[in-house]
Amino acid sequence: MLTLGILIEALTGRAATAYTHSALTRQVLTDAVIDSRLAIPGCLFVALRGERTDGHEFVADAFERGAAVALVEREIPGFATLDLRPGAGLPATQPVGGGRAALHLCVCVEDVLKALQAAARHWRRQLEGLRVIGITGSVGKSTTKELVASVLASHAPTLSSESSFNNEIGLPLTLLKATRAHRYAVLEMGFYIPGDVALLCDIAAPQVGVVTMIGPVHLERAGSLEAIVKGKAELVEALPDDGVAVLNADDERVMAMRGQTRARVFTYGLDPQADLWASEVKSLGLEGMHFQVHTRRETLHLRVALLGQHSVHTALRAAAVGLVEGLTWQEILDGLQAPSTQLRLMTVTGPNNSLIIDDTYNASPDSMIAALNLLVEIEGRHIAVLGDMLELGEFEERGHRMVGARAAQAADILVTVGTRAHWIAEEAQLQGLASVRIVTVASAEEAQAFLQQQVREGDVVLVKGSHALRLDSLVAALEMDA
Repeated sequence: MLTLGILIEALTGRAATAYTHSALTRQVLTDAVIDSRLAIPGCLFVALRGERTDGHEFVADAFERGAAVALVEREIPGFATLDLRPGAGLPATQPVGGGRAALHLCVCVEDVLKALQAAARHWRRQLEGLRVIGITGSVGKSTTKELVASVLASHAPTLSSESSFNNEIGLPLTLLKATRAHRYAVLEMGFYIPGDVALLCDIAAPQVGVVTMIGPVHLERAGSLEAIVKGKAELVEALPDDGVAVLNADDERVMAMRGQTRARVFTYGLDPQADLWASEVKSLGLEGMHFQVHTRRETLHLRVALLGQHSVHTALRAAAVGLVEGLTWQEILDGLQAPSTQLRLMTVTGPNNSLIIDDTYNASPDSMIAALNLLVEIEGRHIAVLGDMLELGEFEERGHRMVGARAAQAADILVTVGTRAHWIAEEAQLQGLASVRIVTVASAEEAQAFLQQQVREGDVVLVKGSHALRLDSLVAALEMDA
């Protein structure tokens, strides 16, 4: 496991015994956290400065909860300090800390975030037996990450990113949780601007890179769709000669990346020209999906407890990683069918024994359309509650109108929430959905009031929108009314 000695070596490039005695260098750091409330005995507390809070104000609280070491940018009164900032020089002849004070040690650096990244980079390279799988794309990263981790865990100990730990803070924190017992680390790699994924790859050194699909998510920050493609391609560019790029054969932007990597390319999709492809796809509604999966040598029949036809690609990605990592089909099937593989998209009972599909984590045009496709597959009167999609930039109106066109075909009743979603409503009406079947509201509370009056037994209600709209509160309220 990570120790104080390894941390010091990562930050200084020198043997840790030059700074403190060997007993302290062996102090195991059981975890790495940035929230003092999550501190556990023996962990490393990383005192980051945020827009609203400064982690330095919570060092004492972290120590009180059991943290052994805090990574800081200034001395914290009352605690022993090892100053590693430029110009600090080596400590005097007496070792830093001692006795019980050694368990409350502040390691002072010039930049805490860069130090966190340096520590993760160094630790990852100490784990020579660790296989790192990086996952990026505009849609489906988190579900792919969880399913890939489930497949690999059927073969060997596997670490994966927690929730949204997919950026320059979350990914290093995840890597610092790795131990020498882990065989795999499955890491989601988020993108906002060019260079983001390259930085994460520099830290994590992935041997396998998975690209899901490319769409106009975060277009407002990235600037253009071309910038998004370039940013996602940073993953395949970073792969080593003996690595593997797992690419979506059904997305031409992703397939164009095959010329940007030194690694071997393994493709997946619905295209029979892919290395791994699916056919005979059949929805079983809330029971999942059934399809045939093919390689050049074999065909298998799969049934997975994943909702919607878009989830076939998710299953293919996980199976593809399993195959390139040498797993047997039995191990892959065990991972695909594990109870934990149905993720994020949840169903709950709503008013009058209706069914609520909760897909409120995030939204993009592609994921909205996929959710509407799922809605059609479930028997009942279809009500689509669709909120604003944020950060689409110049694609904003077009993206909302694409969703509106599909909603006109998929929904019996359409409820739009927010200022941008009016384009969904307008396009749905242009595409033939009667105006009396369309309701536009400004907030989740207004949507709740309408649905409480309108939802009846047998209805299927899809709720989806960008997370900032907090449509999850609408789902919670409807569930309480059940």
